Amino acid sequence: MYRFIPVCEPLLSGNELRYVTEAVSTGWISSSGKYVTKFEQAFADYCGVKYAVAVCNGTVALHLLLTAAGLGKGDEVIVPSFTMIASAFAVCYTGALPVLVDADKDTWNIDTAKIEEKITPKTKAIMPVHIFGNPCRMAEIQRIAREHNLLVLDDAAEAHGAEYAGVKAGKLADLTAFSFFANKNLTTGEGGMVVTDSPEYYDKLRYYRNVCFPLDAPRVYQHEDIGFNYRMSNLHAALGLAQVEKADYYRGLRIKNAALYQKYLTDIEGIRLQRDEPQGLNVHWMNAVLIEPRVFGRTKEQVIEYLQQNGIETRLLFTGMHQQNSLKKYGCDCTGEYPVCDKLTENGFYLPSGSNLTEDEIEFVCAKIREARG
Repeated sequence: MYRFIPVCEPLLSGNELRYVTEAVSTGWISSSGKYVTKFEQAFADYCGVKYAVAVCNGTVALHLLLTAAGLGKGDEVIVPSFTMIASAFAVCYTGALPVLVDADKDTWNIDTAKIEEKITPKTKAIMPVHIFGNPCRMAEIQRIAREHNLLVLDDAAEAHGAEYAGVKAGKLADLTAFSFFANKNLTTGEGGMVVTDSPEYYDKLRYYRNVCFPLDAPRVYQHEDIGFNYRMSNLHAALGLAQVEKADYYRGLRIKNAALYQKYLTDIEGIRLQRDEPQGLNVHWMNAVLIEPRVFGRTKEQVIEYLQQNGIETRLLFTGMHQQNSLKKYGCDCTGEYPVCDKLTENGFYLPSGSNLTEDEIEFVCAKIREARG
């Protein structure tokens, strides 16, 4: 009898308890403890960049990134329609406008062939999202950005350790944001990070993160700009440091899971998996399937119900940004056609993807998907 198989759960198999216990026992539980600095340096080293700034979650990492880049009212930022809504909300927080682009039918990332048609004189940046850990076609995005004098601001919330052309996420853009939510490949429970090679951006990130206190100077309570309290606690950073110490191990577990799903599902008609970017290393934060009901013989809802009856948790994929009432009210142009995004929303769902899954559990999940055909 198989245990309940959750869609994702954290794996804490290193020094997490030791580091958190040390932080608690010494009383350093605020953002001033040593683990914040250690975590920032370790994660910067892992990404191959000079600077990292830890924050309290992935959404504020995106907001801080956009603020440091100077985005504001009247500006436009190109974002994929198929993404978690935090990507678009963070743009809205600055007063700028998200401009939406459909997904690529194979990789499910932003369709680079459709970016340039969305560029206007107000466009200031492209914000690619590496969907489920699959790196975007960054060479093409960088080419477009250069030709139109745009920033590339990377949403790598799902892509710790992902690579494009041998370069890790974090070093593929002017600024990059990560999330460390509990279901991510690397987790602090709640947390985020912004990384960069630019000392100017680094100073802005630290400045705005800490309510615009003067940097590296005695604290005075005179604030020249409107800032944010986005600091990460020493407790969360202690978890993060332990996670980074085993980052490649955790990355390997997710990649192994994806290979097993490929092994057991690719011969089933009516089931589609995300296709890896040819020049990328996909770290498979989540494994998702796209059901083709007329071929498979069952709808997404029927398959999900059958899996749940057998103790297998699933979760729906993102609803496209062009379908979000919140963004329509904000003023985003949600007209036009987004057929790939719509298909993913209508017919896709997550499979269990946690790092600690066994091959037997994955084989069981795949067997139940087969059985769902009837």
